[in-house]
Amino acid sequence: MTVLEKKVTITNKLGLHARAASKLAQLCSEFDAEVTLELEDNQADASSIMALMLLAGGQGKEVTVKTRGSQAKEALQSICQLITDKFDESE
Repeated sequence: MTVLEKKVTITNKLGLHARAASKLAQLCSEFDAEVTLELEDNQADASSIMALMLLAGGQGKEVTVKTRGSQAKEALQSICQLITDKFDESE
């Protein structure tokens, strides 16, 4: 199965903190796709809030979003949009 990937920069003030990780994990559960986030030499299952927080993705860090599955394209677009939209946070 093909793996799709895209690099995106975390721009929200607090980075990949608990609330952002929760939103990301919840979004991942809406798709029939495996989603992985990679930051430097670390990777995390995007459906796990704790794994996402352990990535320590701060503001300005570039992450690689990888998706695989029947809805990989849709998942990749939605997740990258969420990150680009600063996890819908006001700051």
